[in-house]
Amino acid sequence: MMTIAHNLQKNRIAATVFGQHTHALRNWFPDINIQAELGEEHLAEKLHGFDTVIQMHSNRPFNGLDRLHPGVIRLDHICRARSSESMADRLALFCRGELGLSNTEKSNGIVPPPGLQHRKYPLRVAIHPTASTADKRWLASRFIRLAVELRRQGFSPQFVVAPQERADWKHVEHFGITLPDLSSLDQVAAWLFESGWFIGNDSGIGHLASSLQIPTLSLFMRRGIARTWRPGWGTGRVLIGGAYLPTGRLKERYWKYLLSVGKVTQAFEQLRANFA
Repeated sequence: MMTIAHNLQKNRIAATVFGQHTHALRNWFPDINIQAELGEEHLAEKLHGFDTVIQMHSNRPFNGLDRLHPGVIRLDHICRARSSESMADRLALFCRGELGLSNTEKSNGIVPPPGLQHRKYPLRVAIHPTASTADKRWLASRFIRLAVELRRQGFSPQFVVAPQERADWKHVEHFGITLPDLSSLDQVAAWLFESGWFIGNDSGIGHLASSLQIPTLSLFMRRGIARTWRPGWGTGRVLIGGAYLPTGRLKERYWKYLLSVGKVTQAFEQLRANFA
């Protein structure tokens, strides 16, 4: 959604963004007014001063938003569209085609704070083994085997997890895998920006790495989901676990078992070859 806010600003239309994660990254978007997440209380009053309100989904974070404001635009049709374009591209097209903005780009306007060096640690592989829901997560044991293999090849694989997830992943340190203590999303962004590579599940951290121009390898359960939600800014590859299973239900249930460590290692080698 920062792509929309960035393009509005480029066309001299003031945009304000509300959101928990974006607010944590507000120092990375110096040109955009970013506020803390909105709650249900006094919502209509808080939105009253805006001409237009844009929300990605019709029912979240707020259901029935059009009853509270006359200028609501919801983007469900973009998410559901039969298109080969990623969401990053679709939102840029939305800015041109539906908002009528003349000066548009796919960029979300992210700018690293001073003092950071892009890909300072070219052998550091950021591995994100978690996701918002269990069905999106590749097997933890295979992430560990992948990291051990990458370390054997001379890389420095490191697992990035949320503070509340650290206790569940401390055991990876017994395999010589680093588990950095990153207490905020701002720290995660800085750490990613200086990493050489990213491997992870379908998740927001993958999009953050991609927007920071870190080469990404993203693991997805289904081709249709990957087509829409793959990271779409920098160099990246997508690996589908259940591509040959006949139904969506089977793909969602068994993809993580069909995706081998060897396949992920091979895809990472191809990513490196394409980036070189």
